[in-house]
Amino acid sequence: MSPRERWLAVLNRQEPDRLPLDYRATPEFSARLMAHLGYESMDRVFTRLHIDPVYDVGPRYVGPPLEPGKDVYGVGYADTRYHGGVYSDAVYHPLAEYNSVAEIEANYQWPSPDWWDYSVIPAQYAGHEDQVIRGGHCEEFAMYKFLRGVQQGYLDLCDHPDIVDYCLGKLYDLKYEQIARTYEQLPHGAIIWTWVAEDVSTQRGLMISPDHIRRHFAPHYKRMIDLVHEGGGYVFHHSDGACREVVPLMIELGIDVLDPVQWRCAGMDRAGLKRDFGDQVIFHGGMDNQQTLPFGTVEDCRREAFEDIALLGPGLIYGPCHNLQVANPPENVVAIYDAAYEAGGG
Repeated sequence: MSPRERWLAVLNRQEPDRLPLDYRATPEFSARLMAHLGYESMDRVFTRLHIDPVYDVGPRYVGPPLEPGKDVYGVGYADTRYHGGVYSDAVYHPLAEYNSVAEIEANYQWPSPDWWDYSVIPAQYAGHEDQVIRGGHCEEFAMYKFLRGVQQGYLDLCDHPDIVDYCLGKLYDLKYEQIARTYEQLPHGAIIWTWVAEDVSTQRGLMISPDHIRRHFAPHYKRMIDLVHEGGGYVFHHSDGACREVVPLMIELGIDVLDPVQWRCAGMDRAGLKRDFGDQVIFHGGMDNQQTLPFGTVEDCRREAFEDIALLGPGLIYGPCHNLQVANPPENVVAIYDAAYEAGGG
């Protein structure tokens, strides 16, 4: 099967030729993995590890010039360096000073979907027709927290729900148009999947109440889910951590895939997830990169691959439960992918 056929077989609950394998990592780890294998490109790594590469399509920004260090929303970023790499963190929050919707309306300009050129998308797709195509992403409460400040963003759910509703409406309206226009550029069904994401959990449970999720997030999720389905795509819902409590709601809203299956978190045991939700959602992720990959042995990694696939499959697209970090031993990552290929019928 081609990578596209393989993923679609799982998404349609048919039998693939083998288990689909996905990959996500920081640039620093990818460079380390290439050096370990002696390759000069990730394409060769993907071939060696039997990974189906995901190709992103999306519009090109052509709007007003951006201020240095700021994004299209006016959020400012600074690099945070750690051993082996760097992350970019939000340090300036353009809506932090406002205390009412009226103040935001009077002083802030929201981006327009017309600030992007969507005509570049067919050229991005050309030559990748047999590959796994991803288009569009929304995780708008995360952006809201960057606009307001992370702590204030959470407090607003209780103290300023009107600001939350107003801003999320603006953010999701923009993403709705961007995703709709992205899908319009390609044949129906060409885009296999789109993220509808939000991190709502810690390692132990929810950090946003179910009532707040239902009020502020669920109507927007439903709108985006319906849009993706109308375009012939599948909805991958991402929420790190112990999100089990809201999985039934997400299934009710229409998600197709649950990501990232962080099974060491409270309530996220693999057998329980499969028993309770395996006939309603596909699982994406599952490789433990909090303990097994960074701290285990090669044999631990091989054992985990066989366990994950036995407990979560069929109906699994297997890959890391988060970006592989530079601290992971490359030999462990090679071992878990080799074992997954073996266990998954390769």
